[in-house]
Amino acid sequence: MSQNQMITILGVFVADTTYRADRSPRMGETILGNSFALGPGGKGSNQAVAAARIGGDVTMITRLGNDAFADMAEQVWKDAGVKSAARRDPSNYTGAAYIFVEEASGDNAIIICPGAAGDIGTSDIDENATLISSSKVFVTQLEQPLAAAEYGLRLAHSAGVITILNPAPAPQQPLTKSILSLCRFITPNETETQELTGLPVETVGDARKAADELLGMGVGTAVITLGGQGALLHSTEQSVHVPAMAAGEVVETTGAGDAFNGGLAVGLAKGLAPIDAVKLGCATAGISVTRPGAAASMPSHQEVEALLQAHHQVG
Repeated sequence: MSQNQMITILGVFVADTTYRADRSPRMGETILGNSFALGPGGKGSNQAVAAARIGGDVTMITRLGNDAFADMAEQVWKDAGVKSAARRDPSNYTGAAYIFVEEASGDNAIIICPGAAGDIGTSDIDENATLISSSKVFVTQLEQPLAAAEYGLRLAHSAGVITILNPAPAPQQPLTKSILSLCRFITPNETETQELTGLPVETVGDARKAADELLGMGVGTAVITLGGQGALLHSTEQSVHVPAMAAGEVVETTGAGDAFNGGLAVGLAKGLAPIDAVKLGCATAGISVTRPGAAASMPSHQEVEALLQAHHQVG
């Protein structure tokens, strides 16, 4: 793969520890659970895996501890074909998430401890400046400190790299025009779009109004993901609604947004028109929701191509 198709992702890895029980224990109480699962998580890591599995040339910038969870991260990336630019910090731990799921209702309660990833800063960007500036696409989210995300976007933007900000989780503080103007693409879901613009998003029409607001805030192109309604690509040149691509029964939507962002990044890195990159994102997400898990649900290049071909034939 040529250098100008490189994708660099700045983000977080956390080990997801999921506990299922009939109810949550009261303070001071110990109860028996029904099941436990350990798996890879973190939006940046999930997006890197998604992009690499469908053929992207992907490098992941993050911080890990020097522990078993860090080894898990490196193995997950190796299996998917992601190159690691992770800094290991022996004085800290790799991020982890406690996820309690109430068996009957499916409701969950989550505690996230970012560990070493919480210390991601401008020095991590400086250490990888050559990598970022020589990439075709730079992707980041809001799980690591905002200052690091902005610094990375600024470096990439100044080098002419295509920048993608996935503003997830929903920002705790308003994103300024100085940050948003660094985003060639921004990819919020309905909730995140409302947090950014103050406008509710329930329909495609709502999404168009909110996308106009995002353009007014300095964004180059807004790509609003709409769950089962697909995605809206909106810029000064075009506004196109791309329907969701069904690939089977929906099993779990965890990681669908990450799958979409990975697919979008690969499409843009390969030089596809934005609308075709969005379709690639929708196809990647469409397959991911038919499987449990986040990173584990990411499809292969062959699967995505088959779904796109089938969708084209039907359309």
